[in-house]
Amino acid sequence: MGSGSQALTAPRSGPLRGVRIVEFAGAGPGPMAAMLLADLGATVLRIERRESVELGLKRPRKYDLLLRNRDSIALDLKDARAVAVALQLVGKADALIEGFRPGVMERIGLGPTTCLKHNPRLVYGRVTGWGQSGPLAHTAGHDIGYIAITGVLHAIGRRGAPPTVPLNVVGDYAGGGLYLVMGILAGLLEARSSGEGQVVDAAIVDGTASLATTFFGMQAAGMLNAQRGSNLTDSGSHFYDVYQCADGEWISVGPIETRFYTLLLKTLDIEPSELGEQLDAASWPRAKAILSAKFRTRTRDEWARLFADSDACVAPVLRWDEAPQHPHLAERGTFMTIDGVTQPAPAPRFSRTPPHIPYPPASPGSANALAEWSAPEEIAAWRAAGVVVAD
Repeated sequence: MGSGSQALTAPRSGPLRGVRIVEFAGAGPGPMAAMLLADLGATVLRIERRESVELGLKRPRKYDLLLRNRDSIALDLKDARAVAVALQLVGKADALIEGFRPGVMERIGLGPTTCLKHNPRLVYGRVTGWGQSGPLAHTAGHDIGYIAITGVLHAIGRRGAPPTVPLNVVGDYAGGGLYLVMGILAGLLEARSSGEGQVVDAAIVDGTASLATTFFGMQAAGMLNAQRGSNLTDSGSHFYDVYQCADGEWISVGPIETRFYTLLLKTLDIEPSELGEQLDAASWPRAKAILSAKFRTRTRDEWARLFADSDACVAPVLRWDEAPQHPHLAERGTFMTIDGVTQPAPAPRFSRTPPHIPYPPASPGSANALAEWSAPEEIAAWRAAGVVVAD
């Protein structure tokens, strides 16, 4: 798709068109949730702070992609007048997103009791690492700690090596942002029938644990080896792992099913008897050595071409800059370029109400940020009083 340089007032489309959400600026899972909802057509207004506050890793705003697709204003929430403005905006919203420590929103006068009294149908979305209750609720933390106490971090890594620290996709964005979106959407659906809003407590520890449900079941059934890197899909087996190629690049292999595994060995010209029984863990180390030697005989791209369109479940391990050029992703439009920045396109896809092309991240005071929320004279009064930074 093309550039997203069109005006922020361009018509919105998508299954959530008409839904209004107020987002209080934070970092990580909150902006992720807001982006996903905005990508699907919701009108999201981001309220940022007037004072300079460190929120995540600093970069030029055009590269802070989680801020795309919504307008923003700046308020000093230590000022009672600004809090009153925020409350007016919340009164016109269907949902709210905040990611502060428990009690922060209450202290500034925008807690759920106050907001729901002002707007009884509001779905009040809260996302934190530890949740709104529990011994750790008021302590600082980051993704690595949240996934650590759930057991997930312990399970990631190779045999005999320390736990491998993954990107914060598992905790912040999947366990936090995605579960907040699911909670908000469920709350909005329920409010349509009941006429009442509610609070959604999306804790990253809860969401991460939920993502690992399958593995807790396998653990209870005695099907998991407690030693990481020794199970079927955690790099323990030879048929679910990555192998280095002749050029130093990597190829991924994952044919779990027998028919796909047989095809892998046939394409590699390896006799199954050389490797031993596929599910015999005792044979895995030797089988890995044989596959490793084989994959070092060609480059990654040579292997990728050999296995193209094959059911052997082999795929090249691509870098960030390579992924958008992969033929499959290119044909599907999995990535798009907006304001010169290549980034993932909105997902999932809808047959009848496809989302619009996202807008690039906007600074506070973007044109017509409040046009859909308040009357022109009201906006002018707020601006004249210096309470709101917005055009």
